[in-house]
Amino acid sequence: MEMQDLHYNLGDEARAELLAYLVVVQLIARARTGQWLEPAHICESVLLWLCANGGNCGARERSDLSRLSVDMAERFLGLPPFDDEASLIQMILALTRLDYRNANVKKIVAVCGDYMTHRHGAGQS
Repeated sequence: MEMQDLHYNLGDEARAELLAYLVVVQLIARARTGQWLEPAHICESVLLWLCANGGNCGARERSDLSRLSVDMAERFLGLPPFDDEASLIQMILALTRLDYRNANVKKIVAVCGDYMTHRHGAGQS
């Protein structure tokens, strides 16, 4: 059986969008249960987003973004409306799509985008 080369196609913008999605999912879980998502559930969320958005990245990057989603979500804890389940659910249009017209989604995407820009600008990956 021949191994196929996988085309990893996430640029900084797509990484920021995936991270923003994961942050919202983490915040919803926290608002519902008081806990962050279990690793298996956040992994499933990553794979759902990648599939729905035509994205592809390696296991290490998926793992890094999953872990980072908690760190980024903590930045929003305690800030209205990021602690209200009903408000958080309104940020999602469908299972794997954020509502980019929502001002709070724009805030999360901006924070994630800034992080990705500075992270990659500093020579980290």
